[in-house]
Amino acid sequence: METTKIIAGKKLEIQHFCVYLHSKSRIMKKLNLEPIVYECQYDELNSDEQHLIDMAIEATSRSYAPYSNFCVGAAVLLDNGVEIQGCNQENVAYPSGLCAERTALYSAGVQYPRSAVRMLAIAARNHEGELLEEPVSPCGSCRQVIIETETRFHQEVRILLYGKKRIYVTNGIKNLMPLSFTEF
Repeated sequence: METTKIIAGKKLEIQHFCVYLHSKSRIMKKLNLEPIVYECQYDELNSDEQHLIDMAIEATSRSYAPYSNFCVGAAVLLDNGVEIQGCNQENVAYPSGLCAERTALYSAGVQYPRSAVRMLAIAARNHEGELLEEPVSPCGSCRQVIIETETRFHQEVRILLYGKKRIYVTNGIKNLMPLSFTEF
């Protein structure tokens, strides 16, 4: 299939479902990034995964979220078998707060600096205190911290995103953030 269109003064050519954007000096090719995320139900998870989700759900009850009323809990499982919880901590000076994922990951890094993170579970409650129907996903800052965790230990983190209707599972943060910043 080939089609050519002019959009905003630039020639756009579609060939075999790949998009090429013609600029003054070159042709840019569209990258086909295909993240792998699985959808499942709670009873399809193994006992370690179920337990970690339960810990993330329980951690939502300790969230300090007086401004957003969006309570997020996280739990990590380390390679040494230790489990650590985290929850979001808000502050009136917005950038000073911290997300659940980062509180859990940073706590793990402080207490067990040589133990890799094997798995991370995340759950959230809305302003009415109800668990979300759909899975909640980490923000960009949390995704970057997860990338750093994977880079540090040379190991992907299995990520469980809980929702009452479904759970998303992925192996490695690059499925949620494929073009990532890993070098300085």
